[in-house]
Amino acid sequence: MPKIKTNRGAAKRFGRTGTGKIKRRRAYHSHILTSKNQKRKRRLRTGSLIHSADARNIRRLIPYV
Repeated sequence: MPKIKTNRGAAKRFGRTGTGKIKRRRAYHSHILTSKNQKRKRRLRTGSLIHSADARNIRRLIPYV
């Protein structure tokens, strides 16, 4: 059985937690931050877990991460 290639774009965006769930960063925190208020920017700094409906597709993209 051949190895499965990891999608490198997905590998840079997602990671695994200790329990095996997949974590992600929040969008809209890269530029044009002057128009966003402090509370919104602070919330965007925190990571999040992906939704269970998306988990199967993401796991296929990053099988060894």
